[in-house]
Amino acid sequence: MKAGIKVAASPFGPDDELGAVNFLAAAHQTNTLTRVDPAKVYDLSVDYFVGMPSFQAAGDPSYQIFMSHTPDGTVVDNLNGVGEQVNRNVCYSGDVVFLYTHTGTHIDALNHFGIDGHIYNGFSDREHLGSRNWTKGGVDVIPPIIARTVLLDIAKLKGVVCLEDSYAITVADIEDELSRTGLSINEGDVVFVRTGRMSYWPDGSKTLGNPPGLSLEAARWLTAQHISVVGADQECVEVGPSQHEDNWLPVHCHFLAEAGVPMIELLNLEELSADDVNEFCVIAAPVRLKGATGAPIRPVALRLT
Repeated sequence: MKAGIKVAASPFGPDDELGAVNFLAAAHQTNTLTRVDPAKVYDLSVDYFVGMPSFQAAGDPSYQIFMSHTPDGTVVDNLNGVGEQVNRNVCYSGDVVFLYTHTGTHIDALNHFGIDGHIYNGFSDREHLGSRNWTKGGVDVIPPIIARTVLLDIAKLKGVVCLEDSYAITVADIEDELSRTGLSINEGDVVFVRTGRMSYWPDGSKTLGNPPGLSLEAARWLTAQHISVVGADQECVEVGPSQHEDNWLPVHCHFLAEAGVPMIELLNLEELSADDVNEFCVIAAPVRLKGATGAPIRPVALRLT
C-alpha cells in the first residue's frame, strides 16, 4: 500500500510559512483564554537529563550537559581577570547544552520533512537550504500557541495502560473517543493523542520503538477538521513501523508537507488522563532557533470551564 503524499501549496499564499497555524486566529485564542480555570496548571513536558531516552537510531547525538564555569574553577582560571579575592566571593557557574533538536518534548517545524526535495508550500532545498539551516519553514516562525485543545485518550478508550506496540489508531477510534467524551474538534483546535507510552517514562526500552500511533487515514481525518497543531505522548505521533511501502514516515510527511500542521512529540499526558481532563487550553512556545527543523517546547495546560 502506498501513501501517495504530495507537497501542498498553502491556501494562505506563496510566501506563507505557517500553514495550519494560521487557523490560530486572535479571536479564537481570546475566547479560549476567557474560559480558562487557573486553579491547576498541568506541565506537559519532560525533564532533560544525561541518559534520557532520545532518538539516536539515525546517528543523532544524545543529550549532554557540561559545566563551562564552576566557582572553584573560576578562581583558578581567572578568565574574567578580576582576581582571586573577587572570584572567591562571587560564586560563578555556567553550563553548555548539546542536543539533537528533536529530543525530549519538542515541536517539529514544517521544514522537518518534505517530498522530492520540497517542503510545505513548495520551498525547495536547492533554493532555501543553506549550509547551516533552512531559510523557510523554520521553528522560529511558529508563534506562541494558545488554543483550545482536545485530548484523544485512546489508551483510556481501550481500557489499557498503554496501547500495544505498533497499534494503528483508526478514524473509528477517534470517533469513538469523541463520542465517549462528548467533545468535537473545531477549526483552529490543537489535538493531542495519548497512547499511554509516557506511563513508562523514563524507561527508554518501553517509551521508544515500534510506537502505537496515528494511522495515515486517521491523520488525514484530523487535518480535514482544520486543526492547527497535533501532538502525542510518543516519539513520532504516528504508528511505527510504516504501513506504506513508499514512505517510512508517511504521517510526518502528511502533517508537515501536505497539511502544514506542526507536530509536538513526547508530551507527558499522564496527569491530564488521571484527572479525566479532555478539553483544555494549551499554552506553548518553542525556542526560537533560526531555521531549525525542531526545538524544545514546554506546553502547559489549563482546564476550560
